Amino acid sequence: MEELLKTIAMGLVDEPDAVSVTMDESDERGNVVYHLHVAESDMGRVIGKQGRIAKAIRTVMKARATKDGVRVQVEID
Repeated sequence: MEELLKTIAMGLVDEPDAVSVTMDESDERGNVVYHLHVAESDMGRVIGKQGRIAKAIRTVMKARATKDGVRVQVEID
């Protein structure tokens, strides 16, 4: 899952070396939180107009998580 998120983000940004993904441990409800870190100059590219790209990234991640039987949340830092 981390690699999927990282691959998506690296395709969107100008500085792919600055992309990193961290994961929080699952909470009591089984939710896993992924934190996507990008360069400050690439933040707009990852979020998109009115958050459309961020929403699309979250949708893809949730679809993959459903296939794996887990719940995920994506935070863009």
